[in-house]
Amino acid sequence: MGIRSIERAMNVLQELNLQPINTIAQLHARTGLPKPTLVRILKTLEDAGYVENDVREGGYRVSALVTSLSSGFHKGPLVVEAGRAWAVAITRKHKWPIAIALPDYDGVVVRFSTVPDSPVSPFHSTVNRRLNLLTRGLGLAYLAFVEGEEFDLIIDVLKRSDDPENALSHHPDELERLVKKIRAAGFATRSSLVEPRNSNTIAVPIISKGGKVLASLGLTYFTSAFSSEKEACARYAPILQSAASAIADDLERLSSSVSIEVDNTYTT
Repeated sequence: MGIRSIERAMNVLQELNLQPINTIAQLHARTGLPKPTLVRILKTLEDAGYVENDVREGGYRVSALVTSLSSGFHKGPLVVEAGRAWAVAITRKHKWPIAIALPDYDGVVVRFSTVPDSPVSPFHSTVNRRLNLLTRGLGLAYLAFVEGEEFDLIIDVLKRSDDPENALSHHPDELERLVKKIRAAGFATRSSLVEPRNSNTIAVPIISKGGKVLASLGLTYFTSAFSSEKEACARYAPILQSAASAIADDLERLSSSVSIEVDNTYTT
């Protein structure tokens, strides 16, 4: 059984990491924790050096010390390692943030993001953010290209969910039309029914040379920057598709390199 106080503190720290500045009222609305509890947690995190109370901004924010919490993590999925340089390169050239999301049971989770490198990102942070498979661009770009039994298993899981964003799983004809549309286009976008409405995501699948869908690669932009979604997709979908193909090539080389290293380890 977990320690409730630690769970609450980590939850608050995660919420703080999603916005540049956070008030007690905002944290209360997002976490559901009582305000006195939030005050105690924030004071503890502040004393430990992980949180700063910015009086000028009127709220709390994470400090630079939080970066030390991930300094001991060195293992990452190969697809992320293969895609990292491509994602950074796209953001440097086109400014918009790029994300790489990996499947996780009934959703996808952002495992890499260039938000820190983007001067025009709609979000403060997206790493470790969990996204729906049926309404989010990164989720749809993964789900739509999964085939056969794996697709059916995922849909069965979504049907048992109480999440209103999974409602489409109960409408097979509508779902089939959407999947066919995404496959024909080669990319997916975020549903217009979900927030935030001021931005959108264009996403493509990253497919291994063996045909397995491994992850999704997405670009997020402010909708006000383009006259229409069609214009944005025409500009960026081909760029993302080209990058996804290159990532698959790099991934194959990385996988071969890792296999050789493992073989050498056991033969020397």
